[in-house]
Amino acid sequence: MYLILLSIVVPVLAGICLLVAPESSIKTAPGKEHNLGKAPGSTSHRAWLLVTVGAVYLLTGTLLVCALAAARDVTFTLFHLTASLPICFRIDEISVLFAALTLTVFLCAGFFSFEYMKHESKEKRYYGFYLIMFGVLNALCFAGNLITFYLFFEMLTLSSMPLVLHNGSREAIMAGLKYLFYSLCGAYMALFSIYFIWKNSETLIFTAGGVLHAASADNNAGILLTAAFVMLLGFGVKAGMFPMHAWLPAAHPVAPAPASAVLSAVIVKAGVLAVVRVVYYIFGPDFLRGTWVQTAWIILTLITIFMGSMLAYREPVLKKRLAYSTVSQLSYILFGLSVMNAASVTGGLLHALAHAFIKSALFLVAGAIIYRTGRTRVDELRGIGKEMPLTMWCYTIVSLGLIGIPPTGGFISKWYLAVGSLQSGLSVFRWLGPVVLLVSALLTAGYLLPLTLHGFLPGADYDYSRLEKQEPSPWMTVPILFLTILSVLIGLFPNVVTNWLIGFVHILV
Repeated sequence: MYLILLSIVVPVLAGICLLVAPESSIKTAPGKEHNLGKAPGSTSHRAWLLVTVGAVYLLTGTLLVCALAAARDVTFTLFHLTASLPICFRIDEISVLFAALTLTVFLCAGFFSFEYMKHESKEKRYYGFYLIMFGVLNALCFAGNLITFYLFFEMLTLSSMPLVLHNGSREAIMAGLKYLFYSLCGAYMALFSIYFIWKNSETLIFTAGGVLHAASADNNAGILLTAAFVMLLGFGVKAGMFPMHAWLPAAHPVAPAPASAVLSAVIVKAGVLAVVRVVYYIFGPDFLRGTWVQTAWIILTLITIFMGSMLAYREPVLKKRLAYSTVSQLSYILFGLSVMNAASVTGGLLHALAHAFIKSALFLVAGAIIYRTGRTRVDELRGIGKEMPLTMWCYTIVSLGLIGIPPTGGFISKWYLAVGSLQSGLSVFRWLGPVVLLVSALLTAGYLLPLTLHGFLPGADYDYSRLEKQEPSPWMTVPILFLTILSVLIGLFPNVVTNWLIGFVHILV
């Protein structure tokens, strides 16, 4: 039980210690902010910082793996807010999925940042908030009831916003404020609904099938359905669901690339996790299935899928293009959850895993390109495949996964989503869902693959005499390569994951 608590406390305390430590603990000479290793006296300071942060990464990862192995289905109560509102933690199958996803992305992006953050200032502050956010996300994955989840959901916003604000520019400040405003609005919408759930439920502990009183569900169906829809909108803010999606394309371009990878692959999944908990563990799918809430939710997800893909297709800035892509791809997951049958939910959860690996790899590739070349726009990257061949091959492979081309995990997850939609019997949505998924896949190919084509085939007028190999260091290439391999492995051996998912999804739906 204490392993759960340690996996939360260790990174949070380490992050706080970094934030309060004297700034002189990592110093650079004037004008050397982008070349820290060459500032006199700074090498040892930076080395100690990275050794400390790396040790915390590995210790937290070890604690997390041990907790997942040893503390299944055990409830750990930390303290009580009131006699009937405990702050408690518990590991179930959903916890395992999202904790594994979080650990993988955080370690890859974390080690990538050891090289990338050389050209950023305030490294100590960055790593401090990065570690705090790691602990908060672990707590969110292990939250045992709705109150615990809500408290750490709010803390996640506060701990992740400094990463958006990191470079201190006016654009970053405005993006951070937008992120804060949207997130707090969403959280308050969820809080509004929690009051009604508390009044009409037996408990707030996450329970497969829901916790509503049967009599209350019948007598107060109208207000409870409204509360469910408001909560879906509120938690959907983190997942970038229309109409509360605008913070994503604002936040990603200004955040450091490894922070963008975590935002796109993990932070947004907090919204997905919240929706899973609310729909399948609080209200219950039987209460929502066939209601106006399900219909409205499906409509919003399909709008978001198409809109995000179209905006990504039209966007010239690489990181912003990937941000709009995240808006679209997150609603693939929400669409699967909204259909509410075994195949669609399996597809949605599998896509959450595949998308985490793929999108974090894409943002790390974007970061590597920016770090090595300084270029940020797609139209500036002609011939980039000749300069950074390994990096761009990884980009191409994970792009095929996001499009849904076999043998990647993206193909398997979208197959389950389409099958689930066709089997749902939801009148027009039965066929409209697969159509929108297919159109979005074509748009995804349209905004991802041109970079590959122009990168490896720059044309006859390309000046090869100026070609310079700019492959990044192993600190960058190894995490990208590892995530790329994972995105392919879950497509080559999908039964390892899908059999496990199907085993507990049938209980939920």
